[in-house]
Amino acid sequence: MSGPVVTALGGGHGLAATLTALRFVTDDVTAVVTVADDGGSSGRLREEFGVLPPGDLRMALAALCSDSEWGHTWRDVLQHRFAGDGPLGGHALGNLLIVALWELHDDPVAGLDLVGRLLQAQGRVLPAAAVPLVIEAEVSGLDPADPAARTVVRGQAQVARTPGTVEEVRLDPADPPAYPESVAAIRSADWVILGPGSWFTSVTTHLLVPEVREALEVTRARRLLVLNLDPASGETEGFGAARHLETFAAMAPGLRLDAVLADPEAIDDGPALAEQAARLGAALHVVPVARRDHRGEHDALRYAAALRDILYSPRPGR
Repeated sequence: MSGPVVTALGGGHGLAATLTALRFVTDDVTAVVTVADDGGSSGRLREEFGVLPPGDLRMALAALCSDSEWGHTWRDVLQHRFAGDGPLGGHALGNLLIVALWELHDDPVAGLDLVGRLLQAQGRVLPAAAVPLVIEAEVSGLDPADPAARTVVRGQAQVARTPGTVEEVRLDPADPPAYPESVAAIRSADWVILGPGSWFTSVTTHLLVPEVREALEVTRARRLLVLNLDPASGETEGFGAARHLETFAAMAPGLRLDAVLADPEAIDDGPALAEQAARLGAALHVVPVARRDHRGEHDALRYAAALRDILYSPRPGR
C-alpha cells in the first residue's frame, strides 16, 4: 500500500481510533502524542520516575501493530493490565516496558522506536513535548454563590472530570520544548489530523506547545480536524460542535484548517458549525463514522472510508 504521508495528533482512545482507521488508508503514519496524563498507571510512573507519561504512547503503538499473529500477540502483551491491590496492580505491562527502555536509553524516542520494532508497527509514535506537561484550566461554575467566578483546576485527570465550564487552558511549563522528530513529522506531512479526543486535555493541548503550534501553522500539509462523536460530554459539557471550533480559533488564531470531519449524529448546530468551519478556511464533511450498534465508538471501516475520501481529494485549484 502507498498513500499520503499523515501525521496524527492527539492522545488516548481518540488517537487510537484514528490510527486504526488510517491503517486502511495509508502506510506512512506518524502519531504525535500528548504527554500531560497524570492519572492511573501513567501518573504513578510519572511521579515515581519523573518520566513522560507512557500510557497514551503505549495505546498509539498498540493501534499501529502489524496485522499478524506476532503483532496482535505483542499488542495484547503491551495492553495487559495487572489486577490486584499490590505494587503492580493497575499498571499496564506496556507502560513498564516503555519506562524500562527509557532507563536503558537516554533518548525516549529511541525507546519508543524499539517498542515499535517489537510490534512490527506500521508507523511511528513520538511525544508532543520533551518534558511531562501539567494542564491548568480556569473553570467557571464551581462556586454556587458566584457561578461566573473562575477556579484554577490543575492536572489532566482533574480537568477531564471537572463539572464546571472550562474557560481557559494553559500548560506548566508554559514554553515546553518539542522533539525535533515531532516537529519534522508535522512539517513534512501531506496531511495533519487533529482529534478526536478529550478536547482540552488531548486535542488542543498540542496548540499550547509553541514549536508544535508553529509547525502546524507553517507546514505544507493540509490540516484536518475530527470532531468527537459526543461533543458535549466530559470537560466540554454543554458545548456544541461549533463552540469547539470557536475555542480552537481562540487558542491558535494563526492556524487555518482545510477540512473538518463530523458525524451527523454529533451535530445539533449545523449552520453555526458550517459558518465556523468556513471562518477557519475549512470544508465541512458530515459523514457517519460511528458504529451503528454503539454510537459512542468509531467504526474503523466507516471512519477509514471518510478519511480516504478526504485525504485522497485533490488540492483546491488543481
